[in-house]
Amino acid sequence: MIVGKQQLQQSQLFSLKGSILTLSIVTLISFTYFSFKSLRPPLPLSPPTPQLTLLPSATATIPFARKVADREENNVDKGKDDDNDELFTDIYHSPKLYKLNFKEMERKFKVYIYPDGDPKTFYQTPRKLTGKYASEGYFFQNIRESRFRTDYPDQAHLFFIPISCHKMRGKGTSYENMTIIVQNYLDSLIGKYPYWNRTLGADHFFVTCHDVGVRATEGVPFLVKNAIRVVCSPSYDVGFIPHKDVALPQVLQPFALPAGGNDVENRTRLGFWAGHRNSKIRVILARVWENDTELDISNNRISRATGHLVYQKRFYRTKFCICPGGSQVNSARIADSIHYGCVQVQKHFQWNSPPIKYDAFHMVMYELWLRHHVIKY
Repeated sequence: MIVGKQQLQQSQLFSLKGSILTLSIVTLISFTYFSFKSLRPPLPLSPPTPQLTLLPSATATIPFARKVADREENNVDKGKDDDNDELFTDIYHSPKLYKLNFKEMERKFKVYIYPDGDPKTFYQTPRKLTGKYASEGYFFQNIRESRFRTDYPDQAHLFFIPISCHKMRGKGTSYENMTIIVQNYLDSLIGKYPYWNRTLGADHFFVTCHDVGVRATEGVPFLVKNAIRVVCSPSYDVGFIPHKDVALPQVLQPFALPAGGNDVENRTRLGFWAGHRNSKIRVILARVWENDTELDISNNRISRATGHLVYQKRFYRTKFCICPGGSQVNSARIADSIHYGCVQVQKHFQWNSPPIKYDAFHMVMYELWLRHHVIKY
């Protein structure tokens, strides 16, 4: 009896252990399945498409703006694809994904521009559309005329702080006073509107170019740290935050000569560079390359006395345009290289008024559109 009772207990014990083991295995498999499933990123949820709102601008009449907007709206709504397939080449990491994201941006992206500030001083109106600060001016003008602009802040994905440090500089304002003006203007927006405090400025952005805007705004650290800074600068030394900030293409418009084409067979020189040897890398490269017959290397800038637009014309004859960093923060050399055909992506680095699909303005807006997805209220 005792032996039989022990066998029965052992049998029940083994049965219990087996049940526990089976349950553990099923639980482990289920947990593993759902864990792997959760690794798949969810589809982004976008807010409903807001009603199109167009505001009059200084350079476009209301009927013209409505006509352009209606045409673009109809093309998007009907799924009309008038893109040039050659545009989507191997210069993109994922051409199809880029094209889909761009179309979604065109349909949905809305930006609210704060209306405050005197347009005759430093707010909303660009100083000029030429020179090395032209990108800042073009953006201010383009965003006002753009279909992305909304008059309803509750529909906006991002908020534009329309203050132009470059315009302040044109009126002789010192950097110290610029910082005070920026600080006071921002304080007034924060006190008057509820939108900054919802995200501490993470869904706000401002536009600034090179030394003027960088120096004027660096004295307002919570603006530089929290808001998206759309800035043109050839280096990260200006405190550029890659996951947050956006690069503003610096283009010295108008260009002196037409854009270069895809004519590699006519480009007889391997590489071209002309400029001062005012940095370590330039000294080294010039020392190594100046006697190379396949390269066109010139010490110092090309004198205008040698002929009309000689510097610009030499871009047309070279396969590679060399852009070594110098001692200054300002340089349009990369934009020149793109325009004159050393890289075939001119469409993305051209400023237009009104803006044209895939131009510099739209690419900046595309970068802003990508960043708005990570903002949580």
